[in-house]
Amino acid sequence: MVAALATAMLLQAVTLGGRVQSGVTVTPDTVTVGDPFTIVVRIRAPRGASIEFPQTPDSGGAVEALDPVQVVPSTDTAAVDQSAVYRVAAWDVGTFAVRFADVLVRETIGVRRVPITDVSVVVASVLPADSALRVPKPARAVYTFGPPWWVWLLLALAAAAIIALLWWLWKRRRPGVPVEDPFAAAQRAFMRVDALGLVEAGERARYVALVVEIVRDYLAVVVPPATISLTSIELLAALRHEKLGATQRLASLLAEADLVKFARRPVSAERAFELGRDARRIIEMVHAAQAAASADTLERAA
Repeated sequence: MVAALATAMLLQAVTLGGRVQSGVTVTPDTVTVGDPFTIVVRIRAPRGASIEFPQTPDSGGAVEALDPVQVVPSTDTAAVDQSAVYRVAAWDVGTFAVRFADVLVRETIGVRRVPITDVSVVVASVLPADSALRVPKPARAVYTFGPPWWVWLLLALAAAAIIALLWWLWKRRRPGVPVEDPFAAAQRAFMRVDALGLVEAGERARYVALVVEIVRDYLAVVVPPATISLTSIELLAALRHEKLGATQRLASLLAEADLVKFARRPVSAERAFELGRDARRIIEMVHAAQAAASADTLERAA
């Protein structure tokens, strides 16, 4: 084993004016991949000199530094004696030379360069002896063709199952609720209001408000412009181009009902019943006008 791999410190005399000495030790001299080991570089120079060690080994090799360099001075007062301790590790198998930059020794007469040479380490494999050779994986194909065919088959089956489930749910859906005839609904609403006996109970203003509300609900269904949110004036303006056959009667009913509802105009029982009959008559007239218009449209189409 070369002197540079010995575990004990080896001092070699380097003739640089006969006054500078250097030595290198590697501990341990044989390691496994990734195991840390220590390299100690010792320099002895005349008194008054300063020593500058390299910070790390050459980063281009297989050996890398694990910690910053630690410079340890000696207690010798007859000379400048310092040791640089490098904690390093190797990441490959084999015998590797560890390269350092020169150590600089600065004196009053100038700068001296001390080369650090013949530093090497043996990195052994952690694998059994019969499997020490590393066999690389085979190269991948240049072209890749995506997932196998059975993946697409599974996706198609899942899509078919979802479509079948949706079709089954659609077939089992509940039949739609039949739309009630607006005219019949209005007649039933009048019957419910009459059954309350509001006029007889003295709540004549409430009775007028309810029968007018029935008229407005009916118009909102059969005449699209007649929305519930419109005021009485806005409602009459929206219906001015509609052929209802009861526009004038509707205007009179809305005007008097507004006075009863908003101006608290007194209304007698007889007048309340008359307004209720007017409300029924308006719905009957509008219903008849729309039926006649539908029959006329069918005749023209025929």
